[in-house]
Amino acid sequence: MAVSVTTVSNDKDLMRFIKLPWKLYRDDPNWVPPLIMDQKTLLSRTKNPFFEHASVEYFLAHRDGELVGRIAAIHDRSYMEVQRENVGFFGFYESIDDQSVADALFAAARAWLAERDVVAMRGPTNPSTNDSLGLLVDAFDRPPVVMMPYNSHYYPRLFEAAGLVKSKDLLAYWLAEEKMKIERLDRFVDLLKKRHSLTLRPLNLKKFDEEIDLVKLIYNDAWEKNWGFVPWTDAELEHLGRELKPVADPELVMFAYKDGDPAGFSLSLPDLFQALIHVKSGRLFPVGLLKLLYWQRRIDQVRVLAMGIRTKYRGLGIDALFYHRTFRYAETKGQQRGECS
Repeated sequence: MAVSVTTVSNDKDLMRFIKLPWKLYRDDPNWVPPLIMDQKTLLSRTKNPFFEHASVEYFLAHRDGELVGRIAAIHDRSYMEVQRENVGFFGFYESIDDQSVADALFAAARAWLAERDVVAMRGPTNPSTNDSLGLLVDAFDRPPVVMMPYNSHYYPRLFEAAGLVKSKDLLAYWLAEEKMKIERLDRFVDLLKKRHSLTLRPLNLKKFDEEIDLVKLIYNDAWEKNWGFVPWTDAELEHLGRELKPVADPELVMFAYKDGDPAGFSLSLPDLFQALIHVKSGRLFPVGLLKLLYWQRRIDQVRVLAMGIRTKYRGLGIDALFYHRTFRYAETKGQQRGECS
């Protein structure tokens, strides 16, 4: 039978949209189930401040009465204004291995964007370039690290057959202790600090609101020329801060100063996905929280999630200071490998 695509129109539909990956990945040992409560917040037009400057429509694909796919069409007005591109986005794509399903989902998203006079579609963004984005095209043999995308191996084939072409390579770099020569940096970073009057400090949780303002100052300067850049709004940064605060290690969130002036920012996170992969239900209660707490103590890797240096302070080696301090501290926590992405 033909594939039918409908919009998500109520809470029941939204829960089916959220729960579809449990069906698709039930036999995939590398898939990390998201927390359902987090997915509800992420997709909420009222709780997620991203939607203050963006519109979205969620679609479900059915065949023979069975749910076989999903997609979101995203119209980000802030992106179009900043990047001066008439581009819309798609995200949260999931489907069975069937080209007719993929074609129907992409057609629905394109048609919705075309109604808003958008001439091109890019993705996946979930929901924006400041969130999880991109399509996994390699390394299907390992779980993703925290806040990185994961998808089945057949997705690239479906996307290309549907007429999508690559827009940008998004690269991830894997580092393991046995391959790092971090001791070579020990003396080098001391010389850098003295030569350029550089200092580092960790996140101060007691002044969290002030720290968020400092992140915004650095981010909107350091990332301005990056591909896909969209500045965070105050509401988005506050929301992100609330989401990350419970899981962030203050020593892995650091600021650099040049002669006392804010120069850069680095954010790394313990790889919480190493614990979440054991919470198969996606729910913390009744037993998910116990599993999370148990496996959280066994996390042995990190992700360098964001790093940026203000334009006027580039070329001073501040990035080396960030990496050195991140890896040296992670060692003390038993975290001996990680991803920079």
